[in-house]
Amino acid sequence: MLKNYFITAIRNFRRNKTYAVINVLGLAIGIAACLLIFLVINFETSFDNFHPKRKSLYRVGTELHSQDGLSYTDGAAFPVAAGLRRDFAQLEGVGAIFDRGGMITVEEATGSQKRLNEDHFFFTEPQFFDLFNFPFLSGDPKTSLSDPYSAVLTQETAEKYFGDWKKAIGRTFKYRDEGTFKVTGILKNVPANTDFPLNFIVPYSALEHTNIKSNLKDWVSTFGGANVYVQFSPGMKLEKFNADLKHFAKKYKPEHYAEDASVAQPFTEIHFDNRFGNYRGHTFSHGLVEALSLIGIFLLVIACVNFVNLATAQAVNRSKEVGVRKVLGSGRRQLSMQFIGETALIVLFSLALGILMAEIALPYLNELLGTKISKYFPSNPSIILFLLIVAILATALSGIYPAIVLSRFNPITALKSKITSKMIGGLSLRRGLVVLQFAIAHILIIGVIVVVTQMNYFRNASLGFDKAAIINLPFPDDSMARTKSEYLKNQLLANPDIVSVSFSMNSPSSDGNWNSDFKFDHADKATNFSANLKWADVDYFKTFSIPFVAGSSFEKGDTVRQFVVNETLLHKLGITDPKQAIGKEINLWDSKKAVIVGVVKDFHVSSLRRPLDAVLMSTWKDVYQTINIKIRPAAVSTILPFLQETWTENFPNSVYDYSFLDKTIENFYTQERQLSTLYKIFAGIAIFISCLGLYGLVSFMAVQRTREVGIRKVLGATADHIVFLFSKEFTILILIAFAIAAPLAWYFMHRWLQDFTYRVNIGPGVFAMAIIGSIVIAWITVGYRALRAAMANPVKSLRSE
Repeated sequence: MLKNYFITAIRNFRRNKTYAVINVLGLAIGIAACLLIFLVINFETSFDNFHPKRKSLYRVGTELHSQDGLSYTDGAAFPVAAGLRRDFAQLEGVGAIFDRGGMITVEEATGSQKRLNEDHFFFTEPQFFDLFNFPFLSGDPKTSLSDPYSAVLTQETAEKYFGDWKKAIGRTFKYRDEGTFKVTGILKNVPANTDFPLNFIVPYSALEHTNIKSNLKDWVSTFGGANVYVQFSPGMKLEKFNADLKHFAKKYKPEHYAEDASVAQPFTEIHFDNRFGNYRGHTFSHGLVEALSLIGIFLLVIACVNFVNLATAQAVNRSKEVGVRKVLGSGRRQLSMQFIGETALIVLFSLALGILMAEIALPYLNELLGTKISKYFPSNPSIILFLLIVAILATALSGIYPAIVLSRFNPITALKSKITSKMIGGLSLRRGLVVLQFAIAHILIIGVIVVVTQMNYFRNASLGFDKAAIINLPFPDDSMARTKSEYLKNQLLANPDIVSVSFSMNSPSSDGNWNSDFKFDHADKATNFSANLKWADVDYFKTFSIPFVAGSSFEKGDTVRQFVVNETLLHKLGITDPKQAIGKEINLWDSKKAVIVGVVKDFHVSSLRRPLDAVLMSTWKDVYQTINIKIRPAAVSTILPFLQETWTENFPNSVYDYSFLDKTIENFYTQERQLSTLYKIFAGIAIFISCLGLYGLVSFMAVQRTREVGIRKVLGATADHIVFLFSKEFTILILIAFAIAAPLAWYFMHRWLQDFTYRVNIGPGVFAMAIIGSIVIAWITVGYRALRAAMANPVKSLRSE
């Protein structure tokens, strides 16, 4: 019997090739998209799940209080780890880790030196490896980091610098100008799904030999990347621990800073909570997981809707087959099983094709999102389970209703060919399903338009300074380099294609920021807000075209002599007239006191997700880390070789590594840009699948209404009239779908935009673009098939009836 059902199904597919191709292709694309979304979600939710103690681990960051409200940082003051060990004996473990990039220099066998800048260089306490599962290939966590100048490398890093990781043991490398470290251990390569990009690991005690030494006993200052992890003992509660941390802060911090207490965050939330961030600089919120899951379900539903639509439409053609089977003794259950079996066969074909499509698309998805999802995903048990669930759901969603409809036909009515669309309830059902399809497609389209509009706003919004044609070079962090700064500046300015050169700690807008409170106008207490500190020379304002609203630039100097502030800083101090601030004293840390000589217009120091910061600027040569070079836009191709040559001449022992400021700022929105592209693809898939189903329905209608079209043409109907006849109903359905989708799309996208301080408005134009685009696409889809029906010879159409 099963063999008979299979043969019947194959014969039915051959007779209705278009129907079969549309169903298989629509389902395959829907399954492929759904599978890719699942792979992304599965990857993002798997971060650091391989640590056995993860559920009892917490990161201790800092909750900052100011007049602007609460903010958070992953950094903790350096003495916090030792203090937690003293005051919280109930903790099963405490471990600190600090991430700090820098230049690595390795002496090669040939006598030459290999120099590279590393973004991640970790100082860790030995207890760190008691908390986390990072296995060693060689060495031991208890002994390999016992000496302050010992180091552990991952296998990949050891091979990168020394060729063979087994030969790396005993070799040495230089970190910045702060010491030479000896390799004493090798870690296994860390997995792609971890927020600890461990490359270099050295003892925490090595910080005693760096310029961080003065901060190691400072309970007030926090450094981003200075993380402290604790392990709760059974029975400890997060709420109680966080309450105790407030008392902990009051015990060790000066009264004015006691409100800025440590706060514990579950380790399992680190990858999802963008308030604190992580070492990867990449979080994936629970809301984003839910949104992508919903899109995956939507795409699968749209694909299944196609099947139901076409299957019920085909029911009229298969009525005689059902009648004959019933007369020969088939019951409703047998007929239902046959039609569900046919559906399952289509789903299996679609599943195989969908997996193939997903495998082809996966490398492009990895490149787009910067992920490392394995290409061997079909062998993953969770993926196999997911595909099984998708196959069952797709078969159930697509097959049950058509099976019920087809199996309930009256055999006599069926054999007399008196089954009509009204008798199978197909008209209202198909209309409802078309509305559902296009409502989902409209939600995705409106979402894409809003995301793209917001991204364009990021790209084109004024930041308060000129970011165009500016090249940033990292300034070597050593005293010899600083003595050459004036000579280097003159060398660079001698090139006619260089407009301006400035030395600073960083650019006006950057990832690395230094914030501090201060005392204003001889006040006894510091401000209850922090200012963003911008250390730069006098040419900074010219290089970035930062305009003044009062006063003028500070004088040329190597140390703090005068201050320039921005408008937001004055507003927070309650000063409305910028001129009133000129001459007022700023006191930083009771060691750097100077008067305000100028006020500049506000500019953004970070992404547009955040409000404007108060900014405090002055000269301080010892902390300069960046060379800012303004060039003529047309001279990029010629200026880069000149910069490299000049750099090599002046700093032969440093790495030449340039970047363009506008690209750096664009990278603030990497995730939004990636998701924007992803949403475009999914919206395109939704439209394509919907139109595929629309084409199939119009094709079926054209066949069913062949005689009607022939009669209308004989009676004088034009091709335009016939096309309008086919298009009118679907246009109305699309408008109904839009009316349902528009408020839902507005709600979802309005919530998404709340994450940004500076955002676009969802105006009427967004909805107009969505509905006009959908109607035009639908008309093209329907019009092509309708035009073929309209151009058919009426004589042949009537004769065929």
